[in-house]
Parts: sequence; C-alpha cells; structure tokens
Amino acid sequence: MAEKRIVIDPKIMTGKPIIKGTRVPVYVVLGSLAAGMEHKEVMKEYGIKFHDVLACLNYATDVVISEEAYPLAKQGK
Repeated sequence: MAEKRIVIDPKIMTGKPIIKGTRVPVYVVLGSLAAGMEHKEVMKEYGIKFHDVLACLNYATDVVISEEAYPLAKQGK
C-alpha cells in the first residue's frame, strides 16, 4: 500500500516522501502521531484519509527494516 500512496518528487517538498496528490510529508504525519494526536485528528488537520495514515506507517516500517541500525547512545552493561 505504501508504495502506491507515498511518492518522492524532487520538485515537491524538496524530495521528501509525501502522500500522493498532496504536499503532506510523511514525517509530518508520523510526527503528529508521535506527539499524541489521534489518527482522526491527523486526518482532519491535513485533509488525508485513513489509508494515507496507514501508508505513512507502512513506509516508515519499510525504511526502518531496510536500514542498518546503530545504537543512539552507549549502553551500560
């Protein structure tokens, strides 16, 4: 689903991943959810549909899965 709804175009939002047909970046949707907004609030605020919210979550999941992970801070024993 994410591959159909999430697009990257260097001419739109400096090439950040956005929801197709909008200027809403994926990071805005994810950040709003992370900040505690309910998905319905995000949908209303940015004029997107539920499947767009899911596409953003799926896109983020795909990115995390495909990236090599490194610890953010040195962990104690």
